[in-house]
Amino acid sequence: MSVLRFSANVGFLWPELALPERIIAAGRAGFDAVECHFPYEYDSADVSAALELAGLPMLGLNTKLGLNGQDDFGVAARPDRVAEARQYIDEAIEYAVAIDCATINVVPGKTGRTPEAEATFRDNLRYACDKASAVGKIILIEPINTTAAPDFHCSYLGDALSTIQAVGANNLKVMVDCFHTQVMQGHLLENIKTALPYLGHIQISAVHDRGEPDVGEIDYGYLLSEIDKLGWSGYIGAEYKPRSSTEDGLQWLADYLIKRNTN
Repeated sequence: MSVLRFSANVGFLWPELALPERIIAAGRAGFDAVECHFPYEYDSADVSAALELAGLPMLGLNTKLGLNGQDDFGVAARPDRVAEARQYIDEAIEYAVAIDCATINVVPGKTGRTPEAEATFRDNLRYACDKASAVGKIILIEPINTTAAPDFHCSYLGDALSTIQAVGANNLKVMVDCFHTQVMQGHLLENIKTALPYLGHIQISAVHDRGEPDVGEIDYGYLLSEIDKLGWSGYIGAEYKPRSSTEDGLQWLADYLIKRNTN
């Protein structure tokens, strides 16, 4: 019997709408939760009101990417920008508390993967975990593929797990984005099994167009069934870029919900 629950990543879905309206749309579409990237331009009270109206929890948000945006792709592993990184961590945790969001993804940035950068990342993660623990929040780190983000500090699952083990905080977990992990490593099911003791969230999309998880080289019918068998009790994040309108691409979710509700 399938018990998997799905979260709409409203950073990508319904891009034509304001964030509160995306949350409402996700509830109407049948999602069990929502997650986002950078909600900071919206008043937290408006986001909270939309979550309450939709009856959905907010699962996660990201720290800001940096003053240079996508060129930085985060600053938490940048030795020359520690103060900026901690400002973003503080801001993200404060916003997460205001909207009752469960997790914060701390984005490391483009670093050259030097030992100094890794030491900085670990120090900033310890800072984030201490702050987050005090308010009952989880810190996530996410490997990103090098095509999407050249020179990104963390691109392999093994590197993320090494960082988590070195930091040693109970509230530090890994987010496995199946798109990024498939591009970098493949062997998704085995990698998810390896990550399971440290797993904080799973995201899905098609490889290679990052669209709906219904075509491409990942057989999500098989993979999600196997994840279900592992006893995964978290959510599956639909973090994809719709090929046309979001509504037109939701048949994959409708099919799964029918299967779930008839088992």
